[in-house]
Amino acid sequence: MKETSPVKNVIVVGGGAIGVSTAVHLLRQAVDVTLVTEAGLASGASGRSLSWLNSAGTRTKEYHELRMAGIERYRVLSTQYPNIDWLSFGGGLFWDGNSATTGQRHEAESARGYSSLLLDAASAAETAPGANPEAIPDSAVFNAAEGWVSLPHLISHLMEEFSRRGGRLVLNAGRAEVLVEAGRAVGVTTETAGKFTADAVLVACGPQTPEVVAPLGVHIDDASPVSMLVITEPGDHEVPPVMNTPRVALRPNPGGTLALDHDWYEQDITEHADGSYDIPRAVVDELVQEASKVLHGAPQLAAASWKIGRKPIPGDGEPVFGELEGVPGCFVAFTHSGATLALVAGELLSKEISVGVRHPMLETFRPERFARQERRTA
Repeated sequence: MKETSPVKNVIVVGGGAIGVSTAVHLLRQAVDVTLVTEAGLASGASGRSLSWLNSAGTRTKEYHELRMAGIERYRVLSTQYPNIDWLSFGGGLFWDGNSATTGQRHEAESARGYSSLLLDAASAAETAPGANPEAIPDSAVFNAAEGWVSLPHLISHLMEEFSRRGGRLVLNAGRAEVLVEAGRAVGVTTETAGKFTADAVLVACGPQTPEVVAPLGVHIDDASPVSMLVITEPGDHEVPPVMNTPRVALRPNPGGTLALDHDWYEQDITEHADGSYDIPRAVVDELVQEASKVLHGAPQLAAASWKIGRKPIPGDGEPVFGELEGVPGCFVAFTHSGATLALVAGELLSKEISVGVRHPMLETFRPERFARQERRTA
C-alpha cells in the first residue's frame, strides 16, 4: 500500500449512473464533491441504455463476480424502496433461434452457478408471462435472477441524496480537460464553466472517457458503437421480463412504456459532423414492429421517442476502473455494463479514491492493461 495524503475533495466528470453513484458514495465518506457534466444529467449513454441487470452469457470469472455484486446492490435498493416503479427483478428471457448455441449459453451459465433454465417454447411462454409463445423457437433460456432499471430515474433518486449531503453540481460545462501539475491530477478545466481544483479527479463520461484521458498519455482501447434506444407510447400490454431476441431487445419501463434496442440497424444510422445522428423513421417503426411480434397478443405499439449515440464498450469488452499509474490522482470508469455495475462500481471506486487502497475486485480491470498488451505485441 502506497502512502497517500487524505483526499478531501474530488471532481467527478460525468453525469451518468457511474459518475453520480461514485459522487454519492464519496459524499457518504465526508469527501467534498463537485459533479461536472458536459450537458445535463443522464444526457449521454445512461439516458439511452437498455439497462438490463444481468451476468448472462459467457464472462470471465472476475467480471461475473463483479456483475453479481452489482446485481446484489440493486436488490438491497429494491428492499429499501419496495414501491419504486423504475427497478424490477422479473427475470430475463433469451433466444437466438439456434438450439445448439442456446444450449451452450445455458451450460456456460449453469457452470458458474448462474440461475439458468433451458426451456422448450411452451415452457418458456409459461415461465415468462408476457412473451408470445408463437415467437419462441424450439429452445430458450430463462434467467430468473435478472432485472432492469431505468437509469434516469436512478440518477434522480441518487441526486436527491447528493443535494442533501451538500454536493456541488455544475451542469452544461462542455468538454472537460484534466489539469496536471508535477505529474499529478489537480482538477479540470471546462469549455464554459471554467476551472475547478481538487485532490483527485474521476473521469466517468461514458464513451468520451478514452478521449479525455488520451492527452495524459493514456491509451484505452475503444470499441464503442453507435446505438439507439426507443421508448414506446404507454400501452395496456402484459408486462414481460427483459427479452433478448434475434431482432429486438426490450424491457418494461415506467408508465406502461417499453424500452427497445438492438444492433441490426447500426448501418442505417448517419452521424453528422456536429456529432448529431439521424435514422430513417421506417427503421424505428420496424424495430417497434419486431417488439410487437415477441409480446403476448402482438399488441399495437408506437414509438414515442428515440435517442442515438455511442454505447461505451472498451476494446476487450471488460470494464476499465481505477487510478492511472502515470497520473496519480486521476481515476477512470469506462464500461459497457454501466447499469449493472453502477452502484457497486461507485462504492468500490469511492473507497479507492478516498482511502487510496486498491480493491481486489477491480484488480483485473486497470486501465494500464492496454499499454501492457501493446508492449507484448510490439
